Amino acid sequence: MSKSGEKVIHLPATISVRDLSEHLQISPIDIIKTLMTNGVMASINQEIDFDTAAIVAAEFGFEAAPEAPPEIAEAEKSADLPLWRRLLAREPKEALKPRPPVIGILGHVDHGKTTLLDAIRHANVAAGEAGGITQHIGAYQVRHNDRLITFIDTPGHAAFTAMRARGAQGADIVVLVVAADDGVMPQTREAIAHARAAQVPIVVALNKIDRPNANPERVKQQLAEIGLVPDEWDGDTLVVPISAKEGTGLDDLLEAILLVADNTGILANPNGKTFGTVIEARQERGRGVVATLLVQNGTLKTGDVVVAGTAQGRIKGMFDYNNKPIKKATPSTPVSVMGLDEIPVAGELFEVVASTREARAIVEERKQRAAEAEASRRRGMTLEQLFAKVEAGETQELRLIVKTDVQGSVEPVTTAIKELETENVGINILHADAGNITENDVMLASTSDAIIIGFNTQPDAAARKLAESEGVSIRTYDIIYRLTEDIEKALKGLLEPEEQEVVIGRANVLAVFQASKVGKAAGCRVVEGEIRRNARVRVRRGDKVLFEGEIASLKRHQDDVREVRSGFECGIGLKGFSDFAEGDVIECFIIETVKPL
Repeated sequence: MSKSGEKVIHLPATISVRDLSEHLQISPIDIIKTLMTNGVMASINQEIDFDTAAIVAAEFGFEAAPEAPPEIAEAEKSADLPLWRRLLAREPKEALKPRPPVIGILGHVDHGKTTLLDAIRHANVAAGEAGGITQHIGAYQVRHNDRLITFIDTPGHAAFTAMRARGAQGADIVVLVVAADDGVMPQTREAIAHARAAQVPIVVALNKIDRPNANPERVKQQLAEIGLVPDEWDGDTLVVPISAKEGTGLDDLLEAILLVADNTGILANPNGKTFGTVIEARQERGRGVVATLLVQNGTLKTGDVVVAGTAQGRIKGMFDYNNKPIKKATPSTPVSVMGLDEIPVAGELFEVVASTREARAIVEERKQRAAEAEASRRRGMTLEQLFAKVEAGETQELRLIVKTDVQGSVEPVTTAIKELETENVGINILHADAGNITENDVMLASTSDAIIIGFNTQPDAAARKLAESEGVSIRTYDIIYRLTEDIEKALKGLLEPEEQEVVIGRANVLAVFQASKVGKAAGCRVVEGEIRRNARVRVRRGDKVLFEGEIASLKRHQDDVREVRSGFECGIGLKGFSDFAEGDVIECFIIETVKPL
């Protein structure tokens, strides 16, 4: 019930000044003036949080209330949400009930993800949870203040990325584990990027506070610098000090999780269509295919017919995380099931269908579509695809991942890029950091339909290979104005394909010997990629490039060969160069035509 004389208005978690003025039917100038009197300087396009918007609304006689949960309110019109969230949006709103939150735990290597999961699990068992932990099935539940919390017990960062790559995004909340003695590290930033791309809130578990060199305040400052401002600094990120090793702060962390869950509005229809996510699956002797499923809507029962990707079957047996037989599982419950005809892929959506006949028909259709898709494999979003999506109303943004050579270049490069936004197409920089372009960057780009921009940096060999298989577009630059010029052209639809150098291999010179036809030749070991006879090469000595040209001869055991791969030795002679020295690096590259952004 609203206060006397006040009208209730529903507002999202963040809103621009322009949109707030439209909601309130008040001039944006008056909104800006009210903000100024409350100490907030904001332009017409600037985003403000719900609390600030609520204060402004109150000044004009409105009582602000939070909008429906974003996974429901936006599901029907957002192609970026995972399939299970879009299915959930079709359930009658009056049938939705609160369900336990599902938590994914991410963080940098060695910051304590596994130790934290074990500590929460064992603390809960010690507190009197029945049964004990008898089987690891990839997910488990704990009880805190008479409320259940489900944890996805995946192998950290890489597994969560793989789940997102298949459109699952099973977690409702991400707990980001950051070591108080180490601070924000590269995988911390990557984990944040994945959580944001998955559109889930983040709670920070500030671990290892028992260490003598722990510096929580420094870590909070680092978090604030990358957009996770602690709540005690008037931000909206809960940062909970813990020691997973000592078992301290765990109750506070569980409290924080429930608080965020209450503010997020985590709902499902226990009587609706039954679907959820495959957490993991394996073949077991004597039991056949055993799959761990996370129910996200409806109620899963033994005897139900389930389809998960191209796997299908009737559930013959169902067990909870303690390996105790059960007959049914409600939303947010992880269960281990038997009865599928093949091992489903982790991260796949599963759903209950009416009959085995219907299940087989669905699987056949999916297999046919997969074969067609493989025949014309999707490549990363091109310029034409971007504008087709804009015209169809499916997207209004160009998604980028930005990598630079040094940390000092990150801000100026991202600032220059953001200034290129147009009225029709915005620019969303999902992740920006210093260093080489890695497999994690490519995976994030693949799962988010993003393009990777490198400034004075290159993809490593593994990233190049993954980008090729995933169809991710990587653009590298060494001059800032060329970078911004290309993005500007892309946004205007003017960008033409261009030629770009791609390094395919490197070899170290181990010895120099006399060769009859080319003078001196180099005895080498290929240390990365491959050396191809018909490609171009350059010779590097330290930071200097001594020569760039063509290969005259490529031999292995006196035989002329077309290519030599990593790990093998070979003899290389070059056209017009013979001044080799031990320790030189021969870099092999090709020139490719690169499609538009």
